[in-house]
Parts: sequence; C-alpha cells; structure tokens
Amino acid sequence: MDYAEDRVSAHKVGGIAFVVLLHVAIIYALVSGLGQAAVQVLRAPLEAKIIQDVQPPRPAPPPPPPVIQPPPPYIPPPLIQIAQPPPVPVIAQVTSVKPPTPVPVPVARPAVTKAAGLDPNQSCAPPQYPEDAEEMGQTGTSVLQFLIGADGGVEQSRVASSSGHTSLDEAALQGLGQCKFKPAIGADGKPQEAWTSIRYVWTLN
Repeated sequence: MDYAEDRVSAHKVGGIAFVVLLHVAIIYALVSGLGQAAVQVLRAPLEAKIIQDVQPPRPAPPPPPPVIQPPPPYIPPPLIQIAQPPPVPVIAQVTSVKPPTPVPVPVARPAVTKAAGLDPNQSCAPPQYPEDAEEMGQTGTSVLQFLIGADGGVEQSRVASSSGHTSLDEAALQGLGQCKFKPAIGADGKPQEAWTSIRYVWTLN
C-alpha cells in the first residue's frame, strides 16, 4: 500500500508541475508580446491561387485553297475603225523674245494699163512741218506707198523708206493720205485698186 500511494503522489506532483510550467509559459508569452504576434499570424489573410491546367498548343489551320481567276471575256474588235484625231503639237521651247513684226506683202493685182497717181484736178495741200522737227532743223525724204481704191480714195498707207525722223514720216502719211488720187486702169479699161508710191522731200526755207 505504501508503494502504490507513493507512485500516485509522484504522478500528481508531476502533473501539477506541468500545469504550473504551462501557466508560467502562457503568462510569459502574454507579457513578452508573443501572444499578440501569434494572434496577428492567425489573423493574416490567406492567399489562394488558382492554377490553370496547361493546355497543349492548337495546330495551325491549313491555308485556304488558291483562288483561280476566270479568264476575261473575249470581245471581238469592231468592224468599223474610228479615225484617231491628229496629235496636238507640243511647244518645245518658250522664249520671251518678241518675234519680228511681219512686213505686209502687197497682194498681187491684175495687170494695169495706167498706174494710179495724184489727181491734178484736185487740190492737195502739202503736209504740215512738225514744229519740233522744224525747231531742231530735221530734214529728209519720206517715201510713202498708198493703196488706191477704184474710187480714188486711200485704203492703206505705209512708209516704204523713212526720212530718219518718225515725226516727219507720220506727218507725210497724214497729209498726203487726205489727197484725192486717180485710180489705176486695168486691162479691161475699168478702174481698179492698186499701189502707188510718192516721194516727199522735207526742206527748211
């Protein structure tokens, strides 16, 4: 009996010692903050990840079959050939140089038996001497050409040979162009238009 009681007493003493040590550990943990750290670890959110299954790559689809274009429809050529317009001439070179003024060429007239000339039965005043030309002492000879119509009137006039002074030539054209002329006589005996020449000498008295 004594031996059994000693074993039960020793077992109780060991259990009490373990409980005391456990309380001491808990109190130490509370005092040192280990308990709060344990609580924080327990409160931390858990992160869950979904792992997807790795699927094998799909094979590439086969290329589409080539598209075969049908041949264009055959259109027979027209039976009537349409004449193409001639090509438009292209200007090969551009220049700023003014082309020379073409000199009028007298039109060929029928043969005359009597040339035109001043009508002696009509008065013809001599041209007026330009004041500027007279003050500068300009002189010379103006050779003029007149196209005389069938009625004896002047249809066209021009300077065939200049006196060397434009004012003298223009005065001669204006003065002599107002004179009355005798028309030329053709081979048929009828008056017709024809060119005649007049020489006027400018001199100072």
